[in-house]
Amino acid sequence: MDFVKQFPDLMAGKTIMYVHGFASSGQSGTVGRLRTVFPHARVVAPDLPLHPQEALDLLRRLCETEHPDLIIGTSMGGMFTEMLYGYDRICVNPAFCIADTMSEHGLTGKQQFFSPRQDGVQEFYVDKPLVKEYKAITEQNFNRADERDEQHHVFGLFGDEDDLVDTRELFSQHYAQDIPFHGGHRMNDHSFMHSIVPVIRWIDDRQEHHQRPIIYIGIESLIPRSLQTKKEPQPQPSAVKAVRLLIEHYEVFFVSPPPVGGTCEEAAWLTEYVGVPAWQHTIYTHRRSLLYGDYFIEESGDGSQEELLCTRIAYGSDTFKTWDDIITYFERLGGQ
Repeated sequence: MDFVKQFPDLMAGKTIMYVHGFASSGQSGTVGRLRTVFPHARVVAPDLPLHPQEALDLLRRLCETEHPDLIIGTSMGGMFTEMLYGYDRICVNPAFCIADTMSEHGLTGKQQFFSPRQDGVQEFYVDKPLVKEYKAITEQNFNRADERDEQHHVFGLFGDEDDLVDTRELFSQHYAQDIPFHGGHRMNDHSFMHSIVPVIRWIDDRQEHHQRPIIYIGIESLIPRSLQTKKEPQPQPSAVKAVRLLIEHYEVFFVSPPPVGGTCEEAAWLTEYVGVPAWQHTIYTHRRSLLYGDYFIEESGDGSQEELLCTRIAYGSDTFKTWDDIITYFERLGGQ
């Protein structure tokens, strides 16, 4: 975890409950990431019983005693997490059809746990009756999804390279906050930092009623004109670095002209290179003067005659010739 940063202020003094996936434990790598990245949060990560109803009962008891501010579940844990109603929750690659997954991917018979458990058990056995138990438990999913309060409590994150489960369409039939991210079924440092942490930041801000200063970024400043004629323009590394630094301290929105002919290459570009932080943070308009905020980063000369309701940062100008200059400027501001 060489590049994993710490965010001491994020989720500080709060309780995060992590619900692990099938054949894992409360000692998984994700738990280590949570404790490293959020050193001032309390992380509760139980070892789940093998039988699903016992696992769900344990999780509900823990919710009553620990009062988690956020619950994060991955794979099978995402399936259980959806059913822990009334709490802010993130379901990562949730295995809502886990019985089918067990049968289709050879997860029956003798199995070994991926990470150590407190009881010392290393092996377990999955037979047909146990698979039926898991099929039965998934029938309890989405029982309260139609309740208005639940809609803003639940995020679903779905890796675009997940070759084990594919439940985004099922999730989106019940919840609106379904977000794709770059990554596979198992979470790694990159997907955690750039896909999960931004969502945790949104949830923490909402819980704290914290409004960050607003920065708008014109997409033309991210894709240089010399690259815009290419079929698949690559971002400047310094631009990607700047975006990742800015979203740690600001509410960042990306501004693009409206799509032409029903297609939107800009949206696809943002999904590819910005990822989760661009979800519901992309604005399509020709009228930048209507956007109210604190700063607007746009390419020098683009819309320069238009009055803005925020401070213009002219990328490519003598003052901000490069994205590194912009990074230095905002680092000096210290989040103001």
